[in-house]
Amino acid sequence: MKTFTHLDQIIEPFKKAVITIGNFDGVHIGHQALFHEAIEKAEAIGGTSVAMTFEPHPLRVMKKNNHPPLITLYEQKSELIQRTGIDVLICVPFTLEFAALTPRQFVGGVLVDKIGMKAIVVGEDYSFGKNRAGDLDLLKSFGPEYGFEVTVAGWIKSVQAKTERISSTKIRQMVMEGRMERAEKMLGRNYQIRGKVVAGRDRGGKVLGIPTANINLHDELCPKTGIYAVTVECEGQQHRGVANIGYSPTFDDHEFTVEVHILDFSDNIYDKKIRVNFIKRIRDEIKFSNISELIDQINIDIDNARKILAE
Repeated sequence: MKTFTHLDQIIEPFKKAVITIGNFDGVHIGHQALFHEAIEKAEAIGGTSVAMTFEPHPLRVMKKNNHPPLITLYEQKSELIQRTGIDVLICVPFTLEFAALTPRQFVGGVLVDKIGMKAIVVGEDYSFGKNRAGDLDLLKSFGPEYGFEVTVAGWIKSVQAKTERISSTKIRQMVMEGRMERAEKMLGRNYQIRGKVVAGRDRGGKVLGIPTANINLHDELCPKTGIYAVTVECEGQQHRGVANIGYSPTFDDHEFTVEVHILDFSDNIYDKKIRVNFIKRIRDEIKFSNISELIDQINIDIDNARKILAE
């Protein structure tokens, strides 16, 4: 996949570009359907499949602080889009100047003239241009004038509720409620956070006898506090683990942490970047009467995580 982080990097239009456009936060199975539709159309006409997204998220520019936490930051979003087989990813820097483009300037000047669009694949709620003034009817009316086809892809429905549309908003809700199995069905993969292992409060190994990797969280959307069965990716290897997200109420220090105990693992991974995939929430955080009770419960959590991860 070729990646462009600015429109100025595009020297000439792509051959028969088939483009799909969106924020693609989460790159969930609904987004994946758009990518595959664009890929199939490009293959059919001997063209180039193109995904266009924006950085930062447009709401961060237009609404300042009134925006939701992101499911996937750009690094992960780019990786996930690449896995779909898209030929080209264009990440447009979203600015107030870009937002001010009229629908015609965006379609004619950017999509057709700059990118070489011959077909576009969008969802049923697609809008574009200044103040989101362009809708599907306007987009379709531009087609004959500029020489491109419009494909409107239907919504992908949730497996659990046939009438429920899969959306980034719904996935955020599931993650924040700790409903990781529901999120997995909509994402097409386990929800993942990424971060660097940092020095913690030096309690895991010394006080509890259960060493943990403390994560400096890079991602913005954090699962509900509690204990989770997880898998951990580190230096190309995958391991099983138990994660604790929260405030360690037994110690009363009220400091929010993300800690992971990696099962059957003793390597030093300080300053290493790891990825934590959330499989299932095991329980709420609990304040115990003493350290001994906490250790007993942690060992129960480890046994439960082993059973979950063996399924």
